Amino acid sequence: MRFASFFTHLPHTLLVSSLAFATNALPVQSTELLVLTPDNFKDTIAHGVWFIEHFSPYCGHCRRFAPTWEKLVEHYTSQEDPGIQLAQVNCAVHGDLCRENNVDGYPQMNFYRDGQFVDTYQKSRDFDLLTAYITEHLEPKVEPVTTTTTPPPITTVDPTPETKELIEETFKLPDEKLYNPTGNVVILNEQTFPNAVADGHVFVKYYAPWCGHCKKLAPIWTELARSMRGKLTVAEVNCEENGALCRTQGVTGYPMLFYYPSGRSSKMEYTGGRKLNQLVAFSERLSGPPVLMLNEGELSQVVAEHPVVYLLLRAAGDKNAVKQVVDSSHVLFGTPPIYVSSSPALFQHFNADASVSVLLALKDHEEEYPAANFKFTSSRPSKKDLETWLVRNKLPTALELHTDTFQEVMNAPYHPLVVIVAAPKSDTSVATRLQQIAMSWKRERKDENVVFTHMDSDKWASWLKSMYGIKGADLPSIVIANHSKLIYWDTDAFGRKIKFESVSIKSAITAASHGSIPYRHSENIVERMARYLNGKMEGVEHFVSNRPWTVVGFIVAAVIGIFLFLRYLLRDDIPMDGGQYRRLDGKTSRLD
Repeated sequence: MRFASFFTHLPHTLLVSSLAFATNALPVQSTELLVLTPDNFKDTIAHGVWFIEHFSPYCGHCRRFAPTWEKLVEHYTSQEDPGIQLAQVNCAVHGDLCRENNVDGYPQMNFYRDGQFVDTYQKSRDFDLLTAYITEHLEPKVEPVTTTTTPPPITTVDPTPETKELIEETFKLPDEKLYNPTGNVVILNEQTFPNAVADGHVFVKYYAPWCGHCKKLAPIWTELARSMRGKLTVAEVNCEENGALCRTQGVTGYPMLFYYPSGRSSKMEYTGGRKLNQLVAFSERLSGPPVLMLNEGELSQVVAEHPVVYLLLRAAGDKNAVKQVVDSSHVLFGTPPIYVSSSPALFQHFNADASVSVLLALKDHEEEYPAANFKFTSSRPSKKDLETWLVRNKLPTALELHTDTFQEVMNAPYHPLVVIVAAPKSDTSVATRLQQIAMSWKRERKDENVVFTHMDSDKWASWLKSMYGIKGADLPSIVIANHSKLIYWDTDAFGRKIKFESVSIKSAITAASHGSIPYRHSENIVERMARYLNGKMEGVEHFVSNRPWTVVGFIVAAVIGIFLFLRYLLRDDIPMDGGQYRRLDGKTSRLD
C-alpha cells in the first residue's frame, strides 16, 4: 500500500513523463502524425517542402504545444495540394538526429526544402502566426486558383474599324523615302552626322579602331547593313577621329549603339544581344508598325508567345490614346509588342472601366493578372510619364541573367533593384523557385522596381566573386543589386544573410528600397575615388564641349580680374585713412 501510495503522491508531470518513457517515449500526438527516425529522415524529406517539429516528451512546452501542432497537421493534410508536409522527430529517443539538425531547444521547428535546411521558426507558437509563416514557404504542385468565378469567354472582335484606321494613319514611315538603298554601312563624321540624324530611322555604331569588341562587331555590322537594305540606314562613327561628336552624343564606351527614330529628336541606346540574328530581329521591329491590332481569339496565343505584352484597351470614341501610345512607343525598340483592342469582352475580362482607355502590362505568360496599368483619364497624361511607364514595365518579372540580357537588366534606364540568385546551372529547381517568389511579389502589387534574376554561378564565378564576394561554397547565394550605383545588399530586414525563400527576399527588397539596412560597395575605395574623379572630368569636358562661348567668357573675365588685381598691387600711390597716401619713398602726403 505504501508503494502504491508513493505513486499516487508523485508529481503529475513526473508521472506522465515516466509513463511516456515506459512506452518507448511515444510522442505527444495523435496517430495521424508522421514521426521520423534516423532510418527514414533523409529519404523522406529529400523531395518537397517539409516543416519538422523536434520535440521531447519530457518538455512541458512540447506538451502544451501538442494540440496546436495537431491542428496544423489537420489543417494542411485536409487540403488536396497543401504545398508542404509536416512531421516530427522525438529527440528523447533520437538525440543524435536532433543534434545533426542543430536542435538546441524544444520544441524547435525547422523548415527544409528538398532535403536541405532552410530556416528555423523563431516566433510565437501561435496557430495564426505559424500558418502565416508556412504560407510564405508553400510550393504547391499546381498554381493556386485565386478566383472563385470562371472568367467569361474572351472574344476580341473590335466593334468598329475605327481602331484599325487609327493605327494605320497614326504612324507611317515616309513611303517615298528609301532607306539604305545600297546595303552598305554609311560612314558618318561631324559634317554628315546632322543630316543623317535629321532624316532619321538610322542605327549608328560608335566605335574606336583599337577596341577588341568593336573589331568583333565589325563584320556583323556590315552584314546587318546588307540585311536591312531598303529598310533601315546602318551607320558608324569613328570616335578616334570624331571625339567631339561622340562626346556630345553621350558615348561612354565602345562600341555603343544608338537608334535615331524618324521625325524625332530623341535617340535610344540599344543594349540587347549583338549576334547577327538578334540585331536583325531588332532592326526588323524598328521598320514595322509600333502597335498591332489584336484579332479575334489571339490574346492567349500572344501572351503565350511573349514574356511581356502591352495591351491597350481603347474606350469607344477615344482617338487620343492610340496616338499617345504610338508617339511614346519608340522607347521600346519594338519590344515588348503593343496590341490594341476595343472589345467590350476584354474590358469585362480585366474588370476595367469601359469608358476609360487603359494600357495593361501582361507579364510571365499570364493573361489573368496584369502586372501594371496606365489609365488615360480626362487629364491627358504627359508623354514623359507614359514613356517612363513603358520602360519600367518592359522586362518580365523573372529571367535568367546572361550575356544577352545583362545590359538590358543591370543598366536599365529606370535603375531597378535586381535580385540575383547565383546557383549552378545543374540546379534546375532554381528557376522554378525564383519564378514562384517573383509571381507572389508581382501579385502583391509592390511599388518598388524589382527584377528577379538567376545566374549560372559556374560561368559567372569570377564576376560574382569580384562584385559581390560570392564564392562557390556559399551557393545558392542571393544579393540585391543597384548596378547604377554599384552597391548591393546581402542581408535581409532581420540582419541575416538573404535566404532563398520568400520571406527573406521580400523583406530584404523592402528594407533596401527604404534604406533601412546598410549596403555594400561593389568597388573598393580606390576604384570609387577613381570613378568619382573621372566623372568630374567628364562633366567638365562635357560642359566645355557644349558651352564653349560660356567657357571663353569665364576665361576672359578671369584674365581681366587678375589684371586689375595686379595693377592695384603695383600702383605707385596707395591711399591711406585721413585723406593721405604713402609714396614709394615711404613719405606721406595729403591728397589735397
